[in-house]
Amino acid sequence: MSTPDWQKSSFSGDQANCVYVAAHPTGRIHLQESDAPATTLTTSPTAFAALIRTLTSSDHTFG
Repeated sequence: MSTPDWQKSSFSGDQANCVYVAAHPTGRIHLQESDAPATTLTTSPTAFAALIRTLTSSDHTFG
């Protein structure tokens, strides 16, 4: 089993709370948060792209 090549999100900057992303050879996308490195979320590239589109869209609202 290969070790994922984790990349830190460019939105994390120099902050302590960081999001990491890694592509698996099967095409799945793995996500980790620095506060919980033992927890990995796995999704498809299509779902990940939809998440990024939603988070970077100027017409979204949270709360």
